[in-house]
Amino acid sequence: MIDFGSDRPVHRQLADIIRADIAAGRLKPGQALPSETRLMQQYELGRVAVRQALGVLRSEGLVVTVKREGSYVRPQVPLQRVVIAGPAEVAARMPSPDERKEFDIPEGVPVFVLSEAGRRKRILPADRTILAWPKAADSD
Repeated sequence: MIDFGSDRPVHRQLADIIRADIAAGRLKPGQALPSETRLMQQYELGRVAVRQALGVLRSEGLVVTVKREGSYVRPQVPLQRVVIAGPAEVAARMPSPDERKEFDIPEGVPVFVLSEAGRRKRILPADRTILAWPKAADSD
């Protein structure tokens, strides 16, 4: 429940509750969250606080919001393993609006920018990419 006497803002408390429900599996990937109106009634909050809570969860990549439909638990995406064969630089940053659209990256999810010698830079969504380097042979 929401603790109105707490120093923690109510929208953060609501985000914590929904996040815990997602982590515990009470809200499953692809499942609709309760409507803003339902959340307002259930937790005795105003619309602004509910929208702020959903914004926090969107920025964490946990939920997606579809205009005129509502908010949903973000579906699981398959992980892609990228093996880096040679020397490389990896930088993390937030994607541009065009990159978000091209790679279907939700708000709040960063990208890896992979620069390898002799190859074009690659943009890899961080929420579905595992970067791996080959293991070096033991030097006994």
